[in-house]
Amino acid sequence: MFSSAFTTGFALSATLIIAIGAQNAFVLRQGIRKEHVAPIVIFCALADLVLIGAGVVGLASVLGDSPALVALLTIAGSAFLLWYGVRALRRALIPQSLRATAGDQPVSLSNAMAQAVGFTLLNPHVYLDTVLLMGSIGTRQPPDLRIWFVGGAACASGVWFTTLGFGARLLAPIFARPSAWRVLDTLIGLTMLSLAVMLIHQGVAGLPG
Repeated sequence: MFSSAFTTGFALSATLIIAIGAQNAFVLRQGIRKEHVAPIVIFCALADLVLIGAGVVGLASVLGDSPALVALLTIAGSAFLLWYGVRALRRALIPQSLRATAGDQPVSLSNAMAQAVGFTLLNPHVYLDTVLLMGSIGTRQPPDLRIWFVGGAACASGVWFTTLGFGARLLAPIFARPSAWRVLDTLIGLTMLSLAVMLIHQGVAGLPG
């Protein structure tokens, strides 16, 4: 049972985090430069862990495990997934390359971390993805399995940022090609739509008759 919660958290976090964005571009760029990669990767992964955990714990407390409220929130989350999936599929139709140039001037650790904080916490979508969406889905897990859901989501975040940061020199030539983003965004879009359908079914089933 715990493996299902872990896998759900891992899959959802992975599909949300793997997308073209300022934070990923920043991590990729720093990876290419080989500057402060470890602290940046650790910060990004820990930030996701804290935000997702806060969403699951906070929403669980606010909702009080009310089946009706959880069902309604799940339907709202599924609507967001539908929108996100459609947006990913639209990106796949008109893909853009992601070019992260190395630049000339070195970046200090404090400067790099300040940028990482900005790209992570000043992005409103991070709160929609981690606190609201991941939190609402996490509350659907049985109380004793929510830690496995958060753990799976955190592992996906850690794996992605580690791969992106330390594998940047291998990934950069690949994702500089629009075709690579077309394949990735197509997979993300289809996964999001599948999760949305699943959540709609669960949400409707949880509504009081």
